[in-house]
Amino acid sequence: MPGTPPTRFVYLGPEGTFAEQALRTIPAAERANRTPARSVGEALESVRVGAADAALVPLENSIGGAVGVTLDELAEGEPLVITREVILPVQFVLAARPGGHLGAVRSVAAHPQASTQCRAWLHAHLPDAAVVDVLSNGAAAVGAAAGDFDAAICAPIGAARHRLAVLADKIADHPDAVTRFALFSRPGPPPPPTGDDVTSLAVYIAHDRVGALLSVLMELAVRGVNLTRIESRPTGEALGRYVFFLDCTGHLADARLGEALQGLRRVCAQVRFLGSYPRHRWTDGEGERPTPAPAGPVDTDYVDAAAWLARLRSGDLS
Repeated sequence: MPGTPPTRFVYLGPEGTFAEQALRTIPAAERANRTPARSVGEALESVRVGAADAALVPLENSIGGAVGVTLDELAEGEPLVITREVILPVQFVLAARPGGHLGAVRSVAAHPQASTQCRAWLHAHLPDAAVVDVLSNGAAAVGAAAGDFDAAICAPIGAARHRLAVLADKIADHPDAVTRFALFSRPGPPPPPTGDDVTSLAVYIAHDRVGALLSVLMELAVRGVNLTRIESRPTGEALGRYVFFLDCTGHLADARLGEALQGLRRVCAQVRFLGSYPRHRWTDGEGERPTPAPAGPVDTDYVDAAAWLARLRSGDLS
């Protein structure tokens, strides 16, 4: 799919979520068919089976951390790759059906990431209310509109779409919070290097031994590859078995990163390539900031990215 503009997008629904808002920042998605999915798993499976060209789902939040269900989906099943990231500032409101008021709120629907980001506000203003976990901010708004809950923590777009009254706005404990979304597609050649790229990997350590994780980190460090993020998730095989998700500065076509990937394959039971893609470019009042030019020539002869990815259909760097 990379290199071919997708026409069928799916995102974590329902409508009126931050995921929809993030997807609509992508020009191709604004002009294409956009379909909400009931869960992260359903969104990614739509891409795997060919019912959609690309899926946008949350990957991590600056307050709540990694979205575990997304990482779990990436660790199992047919491989997918990230072709783009979107980092979206998030702002929550407390909304209820018209006529409601703060003193009458006994139950609040919220996605776990949302309630985490509004914990202090909830404690200060609704200490006795029951917070009920739901699949998305949009689902929270739907539940409040249907009367299943007294109120919802949701995005302003969700409150407006479901005709809810805003009882309180800007309720997030950290006003500068952001959520990082990733656009996934089926494996194919990655976007070309821009000079400001991210490569994501999932690595599986073969045995529980002293220095196992250190050996992974050393493969990157000795080659000067900058590790910007590391997360762990249980594999489900046995207690103490983990898969580590890594974000590295650079592109698959960069010589140093290519060497590091080969080294990881030697020390890990499995390495799953999750994509090389441009780092998010922030926007301001004057439009999108340009991507910096590469600092130097990119050694594309070291790794033929398209050919190598063709051999990664199983998700293994073999």
